Amino acid sequence: MSGNLRGIPLYKPGKPAQGADGRPAYKLSSNENPYPPLPGVVEAAVAAAGSLNRYPDLGCTGLVAELAARLGVPESHIATGTGSVGVAQSLIHSTAGPGDEVVYAWRSFEAYPIIVQVNGATSVQVPLTADGGHDLDAMLAAVTDRTRLIFVCNPNNPTGTVVHRAELERFLDAVPADVLVVLDEAYNEFVRDPEVPDGIELYRDRPNVCVLRTFSKAYGLAGLRVGFAVGHEPVAEALRQTAVPFGVSQLAQDAAVASLRAEKALLERVDALVAERARVVAALVAQGWTPNETQANFVWLPLGERTSDFAAACAAAGVVVRPFPGDGVRVTIGETEGNDLFLEAAERFRKES
Repeated sequence: MSGNLRGIPLYKPGKPAQGADGRPAYKLSSNENPYPPLPGVVEAAVAAAGSLNRYPDLGCTGLVAELAARLGVPESHIATGTGSVGVAQSLIHSTAGPGDEVVYAWRSFEAYPIIVQVNGATSVQVPLTADGGHDLDAMLAAVTDRTRLIFVCNPNNPTGTVVHRAELERFLDAVPADVLVVLDEAYNEFVRDPEVPDGIELYRDRPNVCVLRTFSKAYGLAGLRVGFAVGHEPVAEALRQTAVPFGVSQLAQDAAVASLRAEKALLERVDALVAERARVVAALVAQGWTPNETQANFVWLPLGERTSDFAAACAAAGVVVRPFPGDGVRVTIGETEGNDLFLEAAERFRKES
C-alpha cells in the first residue's frame, strides 16, 4: 500500500433514513435536493440511456456550450467532471504534489483533506472564526512559498457562512499571483445576501482564480455526478488533461443541459427552499438555539460535545442529520414534513437536556 494512503480519512456519506415501526423517516444529512429532477430532465436521461453501448462525449461539448453561453465565458475556460469534488481532485492533481501545500479553512468541505492527501500534498487547515466563518487574514498568513492552491468554500460547508465581496477581493488581491485560489460555490444558487459576490465575476480579470459549481444541489442531479470549473485557459486545460476520460456520462451531460433549460422551475424550487430555510431557522431561534446565519440549503448547529447525542436523538425520531463529533450538526433543508420532524426532535432535546 502506498504511504500516501495511510491515515487518509474516509469520506462519510449521509446515513440512509430508517424509521422505526413503520414511521416515516427523512434523510437530512447529505444536502440533497428534496425535489425530483426538473421538467424535461428524466426524458433527456431516458433518451440518452438508449446509447449506453456508446462512450459519452469526451469533451461534454453540448454542456460546455450551454454553460459558456449562460455564464458569458469562453468555452475554453470551462472544464467538467464528476461533481465539483471530481473537478477539485483534478485541480489538486494539476497543481500540488509531495512537498506542496494546500490551504483551506477548517472545518470546511470534508473532501478537501482526502483529495489533498491522496495526491501526497500537505493540508494547511486554518481554524474558522468563532462564528463559523473563514478567517481570511489567518489564511493569508498561512501562505508560504510551498503553497500551490487555496480553497475558499463560499457558502462554507458545513457551517453555511459566507465571505463578502470586499473582504474576498482584498484577499484575492493579496494572494501571490502563482497561487491558485479556488472559489467553491456548490451552494451559490441559495445565496440571498447581496454582499456575497458571484465568483464568475471575480475570476474574469484574475488569472489565478477558478470557480467550482455543481449540478448536485440546486439542480437536483446528485445521483448523476456532474460539476464544472470556470478558470482561465491554462487552468481549464490542465483540468481537462488530468480528468478521468469519459468520467461524465452522457446521461449526466444531457440531464444537465435539460436542467439549465428549465430555469423557471429551478428558480421557483430554490426560492421555496430558501423560504423553508428561513422558517426552520426562525423556529430554531424561537426554541432557544443559536444557529449560524446560513446562505446554503442547510443549517448548522454548533453543539460541541452534545453533537453525537443530538444526532442520536434525531435519528430516534426518524430524522438523519450529519454530525461532526465535537463540533456540531448540519441539517439539510428537505421536505416540509421532515423539517417539522427535525424541529420537534430539536425542541424535545433542548427541553430534556
